[in-house]
Amino acid sequence: MASILLIRHGENDFVGKRLAGHLPGVHLNEKGRKQAELIADTLQNAPIKAIYSSPLERAVETAQSLATALNLPINFLPGLAEINYGTWQGKTTRQLHHMKAWKTVMEKASEMRFPQGESFVEAQERLVNAVEEIKHASEKNDLVACFSHCDSIRLLLAHYLDIPLDEFHRLNIDTASISLLHLGEGRPALQFMNFLIGLEWKFPQPAKKPRMKTNPSRINREDGQ
Repeated sequence: MASILLIRHGENDFVGKRLAGHLPGVHLNEKGRKQAELIADTLQNAPIKAIYSSPLERAVETAQSLATALNLPINFLPGLAEINYGTWQGKTTRQLHHMKAWKTVMEKASEMRFPQGESFVEAQERLVNAVEEIKHASEKNDLVACFSHCDSIRLLLAHYLDIPLDEFHRLNIDTASISLLHLGEGRPALQFMNFLIGLEWKFPQPAKKPRMKTNPSRINREDGQ
């Protein structure tokens, strides 16, 4: 049994702009590299016994900082990879939102299969099998770190928390965030989700009311009525 840190990779130039999926050559940008270092600084004293990672570059590069800090090898596990979005990979966010199947993705994910890719159902099964493999390879009370991707982590949490697949988009997983899932002998327990290192909350500034231009002569005329 084990407690598993589910860590999303750091920022890259595709985040919020394009769907990366399984595309090769998607590397961390400067912000992402700093995020990886912050993760390593935060977890360097944690009793982590093993590090697992999706084989995609952005996940491996995020894991490498922690692996170096803890002097542990990275175990590459294809089952932790992002969803295979098939022909959708590389498309811009704007293009995706205009596709007919986008509504199915957001409202009926359990029915969605990506052209030349996999379905969310298949991806969730693959991810759960990977985590179960990690769980059975771990000793009781072991803490392990798994570096993966946004939708992958959301699908995993949805499974272990008994959240319907069609609702998994309601879980928010930011870049370089950490979620802690405990897989013991009883029911799985989520210790925390989407923890962001160095989070700074900035209160929104109230909108300024536009100043109304007045005509003194008009005011005087109205006052005299």
